[in-house]
Amino acid sequence: MPDTFSHFDLAAMPKLDAYKLLASLIMPRPIAWVVSRDAANALNAAPFSFFNILSADPPLVAISFSAASDREGKDTLSNIRQHPEFVINMVSEELAPEMNITATNAPRGTDETKLAELDLTPSTVIDVPRIAASPIGFECRLFQLIEPGGSSTIALAQILYAHVRTEAFASLERLYIDPHQLRLIGRMHGSGGYCRTTDIFTIDRKSWPLVE
Repeated sequence: MPDTFSHFDLAAMPKLDAYKLLASLIMPRPIAWVVSRDAANALNAAPFSFFNILSADPPLVAISFSAASDREGKDTLSNIRQHPEFVINMVSEELAPEMNITATNAPRGTDETKLAELDLTPSTVIDVPRIAASPIGFECRLFQLIEPGGSSTIALAQILYAHVRTEAFASLERLYIDPHQLRLIGRMHGSGGYCRTTDIFTIDRKSWPLVE
């Protein structure tokens, strides 16, 4: 049988090529739109798609920060080291243009929330505001920084408090979400690839023993 696969030894590949390949294969990826604050109380907003939930008990998420080509580390990571509380906002389709503005490599110290003309609203248990128009906001505190070697740093964060737009619930009492109301977007391939999360299908989970 002919081999119909292409094969890659990641350890032998140039790091940029490995990143390009992996970021185009592992998708869609949710986007953490992080609002952080530095030691001087200056705000920063930036999106990260190497991100996901890891645990519900305790409620932990992970964000991976790659090296910055034009400065010593990502501004958000620098802020989290100085001030370990931040908000992860989820990105809806209508907020994609503003999210894209905050992804620019603006000079350090730039307040991207003002650059993108974002309205902010106070958080409940931390002193970093959340993006008012985002349908979901997670108030977080740094749990652990992991330095795996290479150029990446992974931040594990504990979710302390969640804000969810009420209209997103199909049943608030039962905590059933209607994802069509959230209209979240995900990160795809290449430098500008995104997807919508409104094209959904359902497969009922099977119980043992399996019955056709």
